[in-house]
Amino acid sequence: MFLSTSIFIFLSSLVAGLIGALLGLGGGIVIIPVLTLILGIPIHEAIGASIVSVIATSSGSAIAYVRDKITNIRIGMFLETATTVGAITGAFIASHISVKALFITFALLMFYSAATMTRKRNARYIEGQVQEDPLAKRLSMSGQYFDKALHKEIHYRVAHVIPGWLVNYTAGILSGLLGIGGGAFKVLGMDVFMRLPMKVSTATSNFMIGVTAAASAGVYFTRGDINPVVAGPVAIGVLIGALAGTRIMVRLKSKTLRLLFVPILLFVAIQMLWKAWSM
Repeated sequence: MFLSTSIFIFLSSLVAGLIGALLGLGGGIVIIPVLTLILGIPIHEAIGASIVSVIATSSGSAIAYVRDKITNIRIGMFLETATTVGAITGAFIASHISVKALFITFALLMFYSAATMTRKRNARYIEGQVQEDPLAKRLSMSGQYFDKALHKEIHYRVAHVIPGWLVNYTAGILSGLLGIGGGAFKVLGMDVFMRLPMKVSTATSNFMIGVTAAASAGVYFTRGDINPVVAGPVAIGVLIGALAGTRIMVRLKSKTLRLLFVPILLFVAIQMLWKAWSM
């Protein structure tokens, strides 16, 4: 029974790592529902394992995206000042919030993300349309990367730096509360507010989520919410899945990434609301 459960967790984590690397979500979006809804593992222990999965996803994907120059390191480091503080805040708040509230918060986050991505599903990044934020210009945030799907160099500018920073602070709080790395909000903050290309948003989110998760992992470990029996197969599976996901993402179009994003978010949101309703 123990072996079969571990294998199931490992295989689920492979999928989580793949999705996390593709969409910049950190893998927690799959891990938490699997552990809580299917295996009946307590939510706080599932969040602890998810924190580990987020770090593993970031480790597996960040190297490839940085090597391909898709990740914007300047933006990632700047936004980490917001998400790290938010993650520590969220981790301390988590022990004072009910399990039902955690499920509902998670579901609302997913619905919001799905609605935003649906509205932008056909949006394309057009060079020269974005007006560069003066702060972004001062910090040299704008950049370029080679898009393997479009077979051309994409030059982009960065807009609305402060709103993007505030969204990432919220993402950090959600990471500390729910163990998902705040990836959904980070991608939305960069894609919707800062007007970055979808691939840059995804890759930079993957770069950031590991740091954000690490900021709150110590708190969960101290409280005893990280169970090695669960976190072990999660970490290995997610790492392998993330490595595979990076190879796929660079060859997909931005529209395809958005189409993948929406149904996953809706499915998880509905499952979480059902769980909260049945309590």
